[in-house]
Amino acid sequence: MAQGTRTYLTLYLTGGYLLLIIYASLYPLAGWHDSGSYPLAFLGAAWPRYYTGFDLATNMIAYLPFGFFCTAALRRRLAPFPAWLVAVLFGASLSFVLELLQNYLPSRVPSNLDLACNTAGALLGGLIGARWGARALDEGHLARWRQRVMMRAYGVDVGVLLIGAWLMTQLSPETLLFGSGNLRQMLDLPPVQPFLPERFVNLETVIAAAGLLAAGLMTTLLLRRNARLLTAGLLLAALLIKTLAHALLMGPAAALAWITPGNSIGIAAGLVLWWSASFLVFPLQRAAAALALLFATVMVNVAPENPYLLNTLQIWNPGQFLNFNGLTRLISSLWPFLALPWLMIYRPERNDALNY
Repeated sequence: MAQGTRTYLTLYLTGGYLLLIIYASLYPLAGWHDSGSYPLAFLGAAWPRYYTGFDLATNMIAYLPFGFFCTAALRRRLAPFPAWLVAVLFGASLSFVLELLQNYLPSRVPSNLDLACNTAGALLGGLIGARWGARALDEGHLARWRQRVMMRAYGVDVGVLLIGAWLMTQLSPETLLFGSGNLRQMLDLPPVQPFLPERFVNLETVIAAAGLLAAGLMTTLLLRRNARLLTAGLLLAALLIKTLAHALLMGPAAALAWITPGNSIGIAAGLVLWWSASFLVFPLQRAAAALALLFATVMVNVAPENPYLLNTLQIWNPGQFLNFNGLTRLISSLWPFLALPWLMIYRPERNDALNY
């Protein structure tokens, strides 16, 4: 982004987070029916008998980023207080509509307490966004750092969101390392081949290597300064997120369960391939990223179910993380099908492209 170039990052963040909230609130989007009860009865319901501090905090935290992003986006045209007020009203209205729709889902229960916590989260996030949102995303040190480091390109903001979504895919303990685009899981289709240990190790290796290569090159394509150092830092962050997710969701003993012989070799091979490809000219880097993405996606869909992973997941009860798990699975399933079109339309300014 050149100095003064308009960025749509806040708008994209608001829209993207809005879609995530809708999906998570209505997950699993199945079994719609009219229960026969009065849809607005939940507004006058008594204080729920069973609730936890975790539930309250989760509902507040879920809407806090929405309030922040929405207020920051509105600050482009409104003063701080009107921007905050509109964001809070939008967040409250969104939560009300989603709670209303939950009346028609058998696995969901509408709650006035959830509505209150969601609204409080939007209110708090909006206050933070009114005070620091524009400075964090469009002005100030972070914005100036982005202008120095990020490519001046058509589609750069979408690319940043895609990399953020890729980091989110590492939060799911059900997915193979750096493996995304599993349509069999999304559509509940049977495996295409039986599980054979030796073959599965090879599949793990190529999926991890190709997935790392694709994500690494996509990150490198977004950067015009310190590209290799920053990309290496992001790949390390992805591995730390994978470790943290396993530790939190399945217990500290399973924190490093993802480190298998196949994944270890795949990481090493992927790093070598990414480092070598990072010296290619821009068109070849983009082509290599697209081919790696396609290859990894195909391999994910032909890979058999891993009984060892399924056995490990037996100790994991999604429980309070049901919405979160459904969300990460959706992002993981769709990510390569969003990243590939982006690679086709991403276009740096001529001077930046020539710097490769």
